[in-house]
Amino acid sequence: MVAYVIIDSDVHDPERMKAYGAKVRDTLQAHGGKPVIASSPIEVLEGDWNPARIVMLEFADADAARAWYNSPEYQEILPIRLEAANDKLLIVEGV
Repeated sequence: MVAYVIIDSDVHDPERMKAYGAKVRDTLQAHGGKPVIASSPIEVLEGDWNPARIVMLEFADADAARAWYNSPEYQEILPIRLEAANDKLLIVEGV
């Protein structure tokens, strides 16, 4: 079943984030992942959630998403994102 990694991203160092952005696509492709949303601004219709940017990645299944996140290639660049942004990530399965 298809799975998505959803990221609520609050980038505070855009220049540093560019270094992450230049490398993350290769790590995604190696695990069959692809971006399907990279959006800002966002229109909130209900509630008090006001993310600055939403990114959604699609994978064949949750195991593939976990394999990407835990891969040595991704773990190598993860510190760049952690330094450049305050993010929240989750995995959800599609229907």
